[in-house]
Amino acid sequence: MTGDKLTGEVFYTSEETRNKAHIKDRAVLDLKAKKDYKKFWADIAGDLHWFKKWDEILDDSKKPFYKWFTGGETNISYNCLDRHLNTFRRNKLALIWEGEPGDVRTMSYFRLHQETCRFANVLKSMGVNKGDRVTIYMGRIPEIITAMLACARIGAVHSVVYGGFSVESLTERIEDSRSRVLIVADGSYQRGKVVPLKDIADEALQRAGTVEHVVVVKRTGQPVLMEPGRDMWYHELVSLPIASHNCQLEVMSAEDPLFILYTSGTTGKPKAILHTHGGYMVGTYATTRYYLDLQEEDRFWCSADPGWITGHSYIVYGPLLNGGTTFMYEGAPYHPYPNRWWQMIEKYGINIFYTAPTAIRGFMRFGDAWARRHNLTSLRILGSVGEPINPEAWKWYYNVIGNGKCPVIDTWWQTETGMHMIAPFPTDPLKPGSGGLPFPGIEMDVLDESGKPAGRNTEGYLVIKTPWPSMVRTLFNDPEKFRQQYWERFPGYYFTGDSARIDDDGYIWVIGRVDDVIKVSGYRLGSADIESALVSHPAVAEAAAIGVPHDIKGNVIHAFVILRDGQQGSESLTGELVKHIGHEVGPIAKPEKIEFVDKLPKTRSGKIMRRVLKAQAMGEDPGNISTIED
Repeated sequence: MTGDKLTGEVFYTSEETRNKAHIKDRAVLDLKAKKDYKKFWADIAGDLHWFKKWDEILDDSKKPFYKWFTGGETNISYNCLDRHLNTFRRNKLALIWEGEPGDVRTMSYFRLHQETCRFANVLKSMGVNKGDRVTIYMGRIPEIITAMLACARIGAVHSVVYGGFSVESLTERIEDSRSRVLIVADGSYQRGKVVPLKDIADEALQRAGTVEHVVVVKRTGQPVLMEPGRDMWYHELVSLPIASHNCQLEVMSAEDPLFILYTSGTTGKPKAILHTHGGYMVGTYATTRYYLDLQEEDRFWCSADPGWITGHSYIVYGPLLNGGTTFMYEGAPYHPYPNRWWQMIEKYGINIFYTAPTAIRGFMRFGDAWARRHNLTSLRILGSVGEPINPEAWKWYYNVIGNGKCPVIDTWWQTETGMHMIAPFPTDPLKPGSGGLPFPGIEMDVLDESGKPAGRNTEGYLVIKTPWPSMVRTLFNDPEKFRQQYWERFPGYYFTGDSARIDDDGYIWVIGRVDDVIKVSGYRLGSADIESALVSHPAVAEAAAIGVPHDIKGNVIHAFVILRDGQQGSESLTGELVKHIGHEVGPIAKPEKIEFVDKLPKTRSGKIMRRVLKAQAMGEDPGNISTIED
């Protein structure tokens, strides 16, 4: 094992970690996967419950529309809950939750099953059937988990919208999914303030006409508008006689849709990623167990939001499929003080902690003392997700939070992959800044422009060469775009949209996006979404948005705006535009800087050359600009 070219450092796992880990030696799994790729995945699937075993492990007859475990029948909600009820896990804590104000709720597997059944019966009473879409718009509260599991139980397709998105984003997602039911909280707590989710939803529903029923969870108790005949309180519905503790589940085919989740793309309209019951279940179960090494007695905290794929896979489905105890916190990491997270790790005895590099860099600003005042010795595994973690942040995380004993599992994956694709096992040698090696059985490569392997230590395009169970099946209602977006750039291979390099040991170093997607604090935002929001303001004629590197957030948004005739750039207009974007897209999309310009650099075909704008913003050479129109 050589030292990497960036830091020259390799960290090795302790004997204690090695002895406890599910996977003592990656080579054993790699060999098994290479020997019989399909049987490897079938053996993992065999750990879970199937009402009927599959006829075929992988159907690749209609590439790239792969199918897994065809003919098999299962239900992911059954595997998360019912499967554990006849075991010692019945009374084990499934969920520990703390609200930002400090309130605490816990649910055993038995109780979570009851709550899921009650709400599933409510949905059925509203006429929600198998295949119907249900939009969920809440903060990080227990009801978001029961709502997801209730939908899965009756075969409805959930579409969770991140509670930080605003009116336009919510409207778009409701309309595209044609949801008949919206589940929303009255509000959520963030940084000591109330986010008025119901008010935002009411405005969205004035534009989106498909919703017939709105279920409102009372979280903050603030006054909200309740439209008669449409809006109903969650707590009242689950108290009705129809909300029985028992709910007949829907037996699902492995390829039946489980959820759609919208992710920003290079065009204005977000892409609806579709995942299924069978393959997604197998992938999230396996990676939670093997990469994050979830053990029976562990308490597992993924700090993400269920509105993103990380929350779907590693707050809800992955831990519950493994019979683990998942912890969820509602609020902001630094509220009221920068020790809030470390306080909760100590209080609840968290063993596995999985968060984003943005958060780690944010805590680094406050120094070591806030963390060191707490006993963090319960931690065994640390995880990183959302973007490449820089070596300095990796080492601070490892040394200060993990006390030099906890392996850092730096994971690379996407909404589209459903599960981790690149990461070290806890027993692997660790290189700060590298994602490590692909999951056993998954072949990846870095290609040059012509589609040939780029070679060692050479930057190129990251592709996946083999199908995997939890892969995106299609884009909801747009299979042709699915084919074009992911499979046409390098025929036969899934193109990730990321650049990367492979070092001499085969470790993959992901560098970043090659398209017009901006990652801010680990969240994917389409430049087109921000530009569309800007142009919707009456003062703006044209706009371009780019991501500029930032020490804490990874990237921040820098916007260039051409104003309409008669309009003048000013501080007050800048503030108005920032507020407008926050309203239309969400607070995470607010630009760090807005620059008023007379022209934008464009190709002769009219495409904005964002790399030129980025070079200008960073004071760098823009390179070859011969294709600029003017």
